[in-house]
Amino acid sequence: MGHARRLDPWPDRALPAGDCRLFGAWPRDDPRRRARAQPVPGRASRLVKYEAPRGTQDVLPAQQPLWERVLRETEELCTAYGYRRITTPLFEDTELFTRTSGEGSDVVQKEMYTFTDRGDRSLTLRPEGTASVARAYVEHGLYREAQPVKTYLIGPMYRYAAPQRGKFREFWQLNVEAMGSDDPALDAEVIQLYAELLRRLGIEGWWLELNSIGDRNCRPAYLERLNAWLDEHADELDEDTLAKRKTSPLRVFDNLPQKPEAVQRALAEAPKIGESLCADCRAHFDAVRSYLDACGVEYRLVPTLVRGLDYYTRTTFEFMAKALGAALSLAGGGRYDYLIEEIGGPRTPAVGIASGIERLVLSLAEQGAEPARPEVDVFFVVEDNGMRPSVLASMAELRRAGRAAETDYAGRSLKGQLTQAGRVGAKATVIVRSAGATLRRPGEQDVEFPSLAEAVEAL
Repeated sequence: MGHARRLDPWPDRALPAGDCRLFGAWPRDDPRRRARAQPVPGRASRLVKYEAPRGTQDVLPAQQPLWERVLRETEELCTAYGYRRITTPLFEDTELFTRTSGEGSDVVQKEMYTFTDRGDRSLTLRPEGTASVARAYVEHGLYREAQPVKTYLIGPMYRYAAPQRGKFREFWQLNVEAMGSDDPALDAEVIQLYAELLRRLGIEGWWLELNSIGDRNCRPAYLERLNAWLDEHADELDEDTLAKRKTSPLRVFDNLPQKPEAVQRALAEAPKIGESLCADCRAHFDAVRSYLDACGVEYRLVPTLVRGLDYYTRTTFEFMAKALGAALSLAGGGRYDYLIEEIGGPRTPAVGIASGIERLVLSLAEQGAEPARPEVDVFFVVEDNGMRPSVLASMAELRRAGRAAETDYAGRSLKGQLTQAGRVGAKATVIVRSAGATLRRPGEQDVEFPSLAEAVEAL
């Protein structure tokens, strides 16, 4: 074979750090211009390209401020509304999700990350959060506490779906759940909480879609009417819609705006659940709407907004927004009064909402939100390396007092250190010499001190 193109013909020798085959800093970004080339092991010449798995992402330091803003606002708001944080495992018994998501659902059939552990147990990385919270509610007897039990969960979820902008296979999700009450005011509270989160974040251009899908008293009669209509109009529906009907007739309305126009026109004539609500479900929905009106939350009634599983009841809703010229779901939720008894608990009415964190971050970024830069209170520029021990001691003292302190760790020149101080946005810069120190603040005259200790004291 001779010398393969990308392999070092002399693998036993060290390769200098500046070798053109190795990744290195861009010249303008390299702070160590005067540093000598450092040898690396010969095996490093055989480069292997590792990347994050498809459908996952790295959130880099420069991207963290927007994430932190979303998480901070979320946590503060949930606390203000009386919701307490709950944490559940990243994986659960597979049966929990097949029971709660439905054996024939796309989540179970196509999207779950399922594996068998060393104890021959079938486990699944959680594809959503509500089932785990419901399981914890039953397992730990939270139904014996004062009701409702109001919780929120923030964490990663996993679904094997086609990655898209704002849609990942590993994604972070906010779940807000209120278990133990059928009060329609609680439905309105969950909705209003999320509307307030969008307001605090400054996300614009969103709208709320709202519907009621009845309960076990009125839905069976509606499903009979719907099935009869679907039988009569089966030739007007596409294969995807017919396949969803096999899972649940209600699911023929899933993703209606993405269906072919001919199918949309046909389904527009299908009977809607709102026409078949019993008196109790109608009264509940009217109360939810009146509470939203009182809170100033605008909504659009969408009679085709449904949930396909039997344990979903009454109120269902979705928060939508425009992103890249298309409608994007920010959050969805509703009542699931039969879920907890479905997994072995007592009959427990409940309502909740789930929101993708990435989609909130994407919405902020597209609206031009500027991430806040981390603040550095003081940056120490060291002109005399003999003073570094004293500088590090001063930094430790300032950090103990809650001040953000930084210095150079890259061997920069004096000019380079001053440039770095400006780059990190330091509020103050202390230039340290063996014979004293200079305190420099933007827009002010330099102040000279005979010692480092006195300069730090002046901070």
